[in-house]
Amino acid sequence: MRAAIMATKIQEAPKVGMVSLGCPKALVDSERILTKLRADGYAMSPDYEGADVVLVNTCGFLDSAKEESLEAIGEAIAENGRVIVTGCMGNEAELIRARFPEVLAVTGAHQYEHVVAAVHEAAPPARGAFVDLVPEGGLKLTPRHYSYLKISEGCNHSCAFCIIPSLRGKLASRRIDAVLREAEKLVSAGTKELLAISQDTSAYGVDTRHEPREWKGRQVRAHMTDLARELGHLRTSEGKAPWVRLHYVYPYPHVDDVIPLMAEGLLTPYLDIPFQHAAPSVLKSMKRPANEAKVLERIRNWRSIAPDIAIRSSFVVGFPGETEADFQYLLDWLDEAQLDRVGAFRFEPVEGAAANALPNPVPEEVKEERYQRIMEKTAAISAAKLAAKVGRTLPVIIDEVGESDEEGSIGATARSQADAPEIDGNVFLRDVPETLKSGDIVDVAIEDADEHDLFGVIAQG
Repeated sequence: MRAAIMATKIQEAPKVGMVSLGCPKALVDSERILTKLRADGYAMSPDYEGADVVLVNTCGFLDSAKEESLEAIGEAIAENGRVIVTGCMGNEAELIRARFPEVLAVTGAHQYEHVVAAVHEAAPPARGAFVDLVPEGGLKLTPRHYSYLKISEGCNHSCAFCIIPSLRGKLASRRIDAVLREAEKLVSAGTKELLAISQDTSAYGVDTRHEPREWKGRQVRAHMTDLARELGHLRTSEGKAPWVRLHYVYPYPHVDDVIPLMAEGLLTPYLDIPFQHAAPSVLKSMKRPANEAKVLERIRNWRSIAPDIAIRSSFVVGFPGETEADFQYLLDWLDEAQLDRVGAFRFEPVEGAAANALPNPVPEEVKEERYQRIMEKTAAISAAKLAAKVGRTLPVIIDEVGESDEEGSIGATARSQADAPEIDGNVFLRDVPETLKSGDIVDVAIEDADEHDLFGVIAQG
């Protein structure tokens, strides 16, 4: 007698859609939420229609960002109807609910457990061995070959234009062994470029008094320099060192100690430093350190140690009380500093920021005129620096390989070590081989340049 074999029907996994707004730190939050939900049996939906619930991870740094977040919430409600809101605007739950009373739940920034609990309530998870599978490196919203590595939350600064401490709290550093374990998993899963991020990377471990933890049989401190050194010792499956970038680095004295690591090849020669301004009076109003002369000297020393170091920064124009003399001081400072990559934004009042109460607001037309002048200045500096790279051979990381054209030629988009993804320039390649793929790191002969990008071909031999 043949025994009856009963097939167990696998419960279909509920699907979650995600809209992630704001900075890379918010993107890391989104990845962690999705990784936890995937571990709990959820599937991901690429569109509104197929989602059982939609998460909107909001940004609340500027009023314009808040409006963008509210628009995204409204679109998700219109297209799907079942929406959970998280992120920096979660602190303004009353505002969100007043405009969108049908929102299922509102949670604050990095409240992962609350977000997951809200999803569980809105769309109970499927269970079973066949749906509880998560890749070793977790789920990612970035391409496979680069990953953001968040090392801390919050910030101890009280900059007049910023409300980040009220949104994300004071500095809270992750354990050094936990950070390195995550980095190791990401590299093992295919990451070729790690981007260390936080609100203040230089302050990593200050809140824990740089507490050491055991890692690979030795004690390692929770300190930026120790972290950078250990990340530089990681290796990919091919035995190669990943690129390691440091973002949001305040120019504390110990930043000088990471420059030799760049010269040794343990750290990508790149620093993202939020200078914000150069004029002492404006820096004082911003409640930021006003030691711009010493910074210029340190930049010269950094370049003497690591000549290829790329320094990027961002600046605020039109801050309350900024005079024409202050702005000209900034332009002259940029001529001296010769920063490689510069972004600028017009001052915008943010609800809850101390700067809103400062006297002598700068008229909007003056802000715009100064913004155009600083962008013209920095574009000229960038063009000259990139032109100096023509004729050199540089390593690049491949982001995307195109389709062959009618003549069979294939192009690719890449980045040099001076270019972080999404915010800096690109290296555009011609006539690449069909075997080239995203994440490959190859040497490229630079043939041409414009204000922001380089153009070249894979070096022979």
